[in-house]
Amino acid sequence: MSQTVDRALSILPLLAQGPADLGQVAERLGVHKSTALRLLRTLHEHGLVYRQQDQRYRLGARLFALAQEAVENLDVREIAHPHLVELNDRCGHTVHLAVYEEQEVLYIDKVESRYPVRMYSRIGKPVAITVAAVAKLLLADLTEPERRAIAEKLDYPMYTSRSTPNPAAFLKELAVVREQGWATDLGGHEESINCIGAPIRGADGRLVAAMSVSAPNVVVTAEELLTLLPLVRRTAETISREYSGSGTNRPKKV
Repeated sequence: MSQTVDRALSILPLLAQGPADLGQVAERLGVHKSTALRLLRTLHEHGLVYRQQDQRYRLGARLFALAQEAVENLDVREIAHPHLVELNDRCGHTVHLAVYEEQEVLYIDKVESRYPVRMYSRIGKPVAITVAAVAKLLLADLTEPERRAIAEKLDYPMYTSRSTPNPAAFLKELAVVREQGWATDLGGHEESINCIGAPIRGADGRLVAAMSVSAPNVVVTAEELLTLLPLVRRTAETISREYSGSGTNRPKKV
């Protein structure tokens, strides 16, 4: 990277901390004010910085527009897929990716188990929202009023004796998931199927998707599946970093 480009890009994280005047920019870059002014003028011409009436500079509206456009055009499935395949290669079990859209949780990707026993889940099909690990993760990330409103509207079919029975129990489980940062479905939808899930976050710390690993009891016990939780969470964190383009993804408090 050329020195000029490197210096120009170094201005942006400085202004992200708040407005700065020419002298502050020059000092941070370790250059003469004339050099800093030339760089700022170039960034200003492209709408990336803006000069205020007090002669201080701040980030420009064009930068925010570009960032928003980039986020809107990100395809979490495309980014996540190779990582889901790698996880499947390592553990052998079914891997799912899901999103929350229009009050439904939908599978948007699936990597099949290498074992003969397969799950009937399909891409594009809604999940069992009151029991699925991915659903718990995605709903737990909503605000408390949103969680309560959704919990009150849902039906609570008793798929098995371990299914979530009512809104109060569902909200309690979402609170646990929100606190611990991962979720399970241990026989809640099908007696013989267990599942563990982890969140995928965007740059703002909010969930953009959730992923899970599922396996039947005849292949692995619930206790054995839970030993894969660190691997599942690391995979989700890797996808989160790649999706957001940042080094860390901390949950946003709401």
